[in-house]
Amino acid sequence: MHITLTEAALKKLERLDVKEGQIPRIDADITGGCGMSVSFKFIVDEPRKNDHVIEYKGIRIGMDRFTLRKLDEETQIDYTEENGFIVGGSFSSGACAIETNL
Repeated sequence: MHITLTEAALKKLERLDVKEGQIPRIDADITGGCGMSVSFKFIVDEPRKNDHVIEYKGIRIGMDRFTLRKLDEETQIDYTEENGFIVGGSFSSGACAIETNL
């Protein structure tokens, strides 16, 4: 797992007002049923018990195991004023499996 921050994301994180006991986190969010998609949110929250924490240029970023599995091997975090933090891409699947018991 290799995470990089663009210069814009790094500058924003350095200016971010993070309360004591909190760290920036990446959280995966699953939506859909048959057309499942995973999007990533960048939030500031307390670290969780089983978080995987990485450090990039002095900034600690946490994520749970599920999120870690869904990120690409190389993930870039960017920041724009319009969209906020943007974490890599997203995963989507058009496959649909429906099980029926007749």
